[in-house]
Amino acid sequence: MSDRSVSRRREQKRWYTLQAPEQFDREELGETVAEEPDQVLGRTIETTLGDLRNDASENNTKLTFKVNEVASDTAYTEFIKHELTRDYMRSLVRRGSSKVEAFITVLTDDDYRVQIQPVALTTKSADASQEQAIRRTMIDIVEESARERSYEDLIDSIVEGRLSSAIYNEAKTIYPLRRVEIQKTTLEARPEEVAAEEETSVDVDEEDVEAAD
Repeated sequence: MSDRSVSRRREQKRWYTLQAPEQFDREELGETVAEEPDQVLGRTIETTLGDLRNDASENNTKLTFKVNEVASDTAYTEFIKHELTRDYMRSLVRRGSSKVEAFITVLTDDDYRVQIQPVALTTKSADASQEQAIRRTMIDIVEESARERSYEDLIDSIVEGRLSSAIYNEAKTIYPLRRVEIQKTTLEARPEEVAAEEETSVDVDEEDVEAAD
């Protein structure tokens, strides 16, 4: 390819401003370049809650967004993942204490499927039955929170720390806790994807019934 062709292609590219969802106040996430708007769709960008809020104390929370719409020179995004940094999680672990984790897949009130990973850290070493009870409490509270909330409200409760506080207040009655965190949240499927999966499942079940007849 000639230098002139390369130069022409560069001139044809446009810069698009990446914008956070409304729940994150439409903050600017950066810029990306592409020849066509369709090439921007599906791109992901990772930032920290500290960068969005201009607060260094929040830099231990990573947020990932994905472009789902492009209009003019703006690329709009949706939230797809929240995760605490490994260094921060390691700093919470203490010798002689227990770390109780759970991996919970839930469906929100508006049919988003989300995986949530809470972790509870005790003041001292808990026994197996206490850890099991703490884990059961985490699962129950997360599932109830998802049933009662939209996807956006659920993410707000996680990012703002309200969900972890609710778990802490309930689980500390089982065994003394030092801290509860939501260490990771991942969007697994949007409503239309969940609906499509359910349709496929129903079709397969009907075929099994017919085969059995």
